[in-house]
Amino acid sequence: MTIGRIDSMRVGGDKESDLERRYCISSRTLTAEQLAAAVRAHWGIESRLHWILDVSFSEDASTVAKDNGPQNLSLLRKIALTIICADKTDTRKSSLQLKRKGTAWDGGVRERMLGIRSIS
Repeated sequence: MTIGRIDSMRVGGDKESDLERRYCISSRTLTAEQLAAAVRAHWGIESRLHWILDVSFSEDASTVAKDNGPQNLSLLRKIALTIICADKTDTRKSSLQLKRKGTAWDGGVRERMLGIRSIS
């Protein structure tokens, strides 16, 4: 088991941010270098997910701010993203945003992605 502390500071142009301190716990025994690499990899994944949600779902432009609305919508967007990305039957080379729109417009595509069929 490893318990670590990460001290970081972002530098953008000629400006530095305040020192940010985070604590990490890992079930693995890690060296300082391995812990730093794991933390960087984690934040890389978080950054890519946020970018995808913002570009494909315009998450940053959402005006929902009351009660649990923002968290609920964020969860629904992540579920939709997971379903769209898990669909291996769609072989078209198109953007995630176009796949999302196509899924919204075509009930047959939606049924296939969700693994359901209409009763009609």
